[in-house]
Amino acid sequence: MRAAALYGILGPLSLSLAMTALLATPATGRPLAAPPVQPLTAAAGPPAQAAIAAAPPAWSASFRSPASPLLASPVLAVPRGGAAEARGVVVAARKAADRGVTFGRCPGSEELSAAVRCGTVSVPLDYARPRGKHIRLTVSRVRASGPKARRQGALVYNPGGPGASGMTFPEYAAEDAFRKTARVYDFVGYAPRGVGRSKPVSCQPPSAFAKTPTSSPPHPSAAYLRAMVARARAYARGCVRRTGKALRYITTLNNARDLDVLRAALGEKRLTFVGASYGTYYGAVYATLFPRHVRRMVFDSVVNPGPSQIWYRNNLDQSLAFERRWADWRRWTARHHAVYHLGRTPARVLAAYRKAAHRLARKPAGGRVGTGELQDAFVRAGYNDAYWDPSARALGAYLRGNPRPLIALAASESGDAKADENGNAVYTAVECNDAPWPRRWASWHRENTALARRAPFETWDNVAMNLPCAYWPLGHDTPMDVTARPGLPPVLLLAAERDAATPYAGARELWRRLPSASLVTERKAGTHGLWGGPNACVNRKVDTYLLTGKTPGRTAFCAPRPAPKPQPVPAPVPESGKQPALPGAPGAPGGSGAPGMP
Repeated sequence: MRAAALYGILGPLSLSLAMTALLATPATGRPLAAPPVQPLTAAAGPPAQAAIAAAPPAWSASFRSPASPLLASPVLAVPRGGAAEARGVVVAARKAADRGVTFGRCPGSEELSAAVRCGTVSVPLDYARPRGKHIRLTVSRVRASGPKARRQGALVYNPGGPGASGMTFPEYAAEDAFRKTARVYDFVGYAPRGVGRSKPVSCQPPSAFAKTPTSSPPHPSAAYLRAMVARARAYARGCVRRTGKALRYITTLNNARDLDVLRAALGEKRLTFVGASYGTYYGAVYATLFPRHVRRMVFDSVVNPGPSQIWYRNNLDQSLAFERRWADWRRWTARHHAVYHLGRTPARVLAAYRKAAHRLARKPAGGRVGTGELQDAFVRAGYNDAYWDPSARALGAYLRGNPRPLIALAASESGDAKADENGNAVYTAVECNDAPWPRRWASWHRENTALARRAPFETWDNVAMNLPCAYWPLGHDTPMDVTARPGLPPVLLLAAERDAATPYAGARELWRRLPSASLVTERKAGTHGLWGGPNACVNRKVDTYLLTGKTPGRTAFCAPRPAPKPQPVPAPVPESGKQPALPGAPGAPGGSGAPGMP
């Protein structure tokens, strides 16, 4: 899921894009015994077009039925090496508690303010061998600003992805939206395994990953799809070649185990955690594995944790949800035709977008922005309303002969090719290692061809993002059955009804699985990542929960945030509402983020 899959802190914390349903909050889960999933069949090459067209789609209108025979089978099995790894967590956590974290000045490469202090935590590469090879995770912290007597401990944050770093989280302690919480909590961020300086993963030379312009046709030709398959195969092989044996240990289960070691290293008996997008999923896995180690948890923009959803079907759902958000943006833009001059109806706005795409396919803007970069830029409008005005302005200016705003919009990411490639690599490793994927290209082609008839905006970019998992040369885990276990305290879920990166059904599913959970819904809204955003109702409920432990009941609702307004003058491209690295999270369409698509 690229939604969120790559990444970043959401709301004002957000950094970039992520997986289909992964980019927004923490999650937890627990294993149940069940028969193992049967081995996958060998990968096959592209089938004849006629055979593909004749095959009926395997999913229902809502994707509630299985997407393939493989994904239809039960997947509630004990994780590989679960018992040995559980013992390994105990060993590693004891050592971490004894050592603690030595915080000091942060390296310049982190680009953090002087108030933030940095350190490292040692975790086993393989928890089944806790005395074997270790890796170091980077950690950042700002101390609580209030009186020591009122301090409630550490608040650990993960922005999602997979592939996002939370190292910048302590910087938000100075922001107005977080000051109440920052008075009583140390704000702690960290880079999960494989991310940043935490034993980084790589699948491709950064220069190749960042090469532009790229293409993103809504209805790709057979030749384009053959090239997509070839690149997906090569990308999967590159992950193994460039990363080595450590690649197999980049998983959600290990992220949850690392979180418990970090808790111990920080001197916390119980964990207070906020996770966004993908962070909600591995937060939920943590809560299932370590229910008595949980103090308070906020899951912001919730990934559907159903074992059969992880990750293939979540990506299908995400592609469909992005089509709805794309329609939301077109309707809003049409209402403001007097400002943007893109058409008085959504259909006219769509025609304007297609006209720009056709023009860029023939001649990329500035030699750098092709249809892939256009797609990536407008996917951001699906993540956050703050992109609506800049996107409409850039499109209108381009069609009137001024490409500069579109170039600025499409190139508005960090420009750090190494970090972006790393985030995408981690995303791929986690998703491919976590769960079974269809191994036959025929299945992908059939299901996504049918889906693209209803949801052309993101479908094929999402396929390009995730297709390396069809050719993943390593084994995979079995998704956990996230559920409430004895000792788990009440947790807080945040969800927007029209969130595309993590569709609302995912929040309802986690809410159903955790009977003590409280679900706060932002009505008629679609921005991915709620905490710290402009909705005071949501922020009050989060503050109350983090400060007192009180939830607003089993369900609560907040009115939507105000609709965006056209700005009198062009505003700077917003940093808010992005996940760490575009693309690289579930649901993030391929485009320039897909592995090597030209």
